[in-house]
Amino acid sequence: MALMSLLAATPELSFTEMRDTLSMTDGNLSVHLRTLQEAGYVAVTKTFQDRRPLTTCSLTKAGRQAFADYIDLLEQIVQQNKKK
Repeated sequence: MALMSLLAATPELSFTEMRDTLSMTDGNLSVHLRTLQEAGYVAVTKTFQDRRPLTTCSLTKAGRQAFADYIDLLEQIVQQNKKK
């Protein structure tokens, strides 16, 4: 969920920024991104910058909604536990 949180906080991040911020390996991050992309939660864009490949990612509308639903669920859990 750290990846979704990171993407929810900014419009777009590069693969390198995500990898370094989350201290993940290239392979691990790639697998997470592929899973989120297949679920329709993340849009992946591949371009070139100064003749070097640049991969950027952003949350889709469905991804933002799924993340908001997740946060709502966490808030419900917290509220239920405060009542105990």
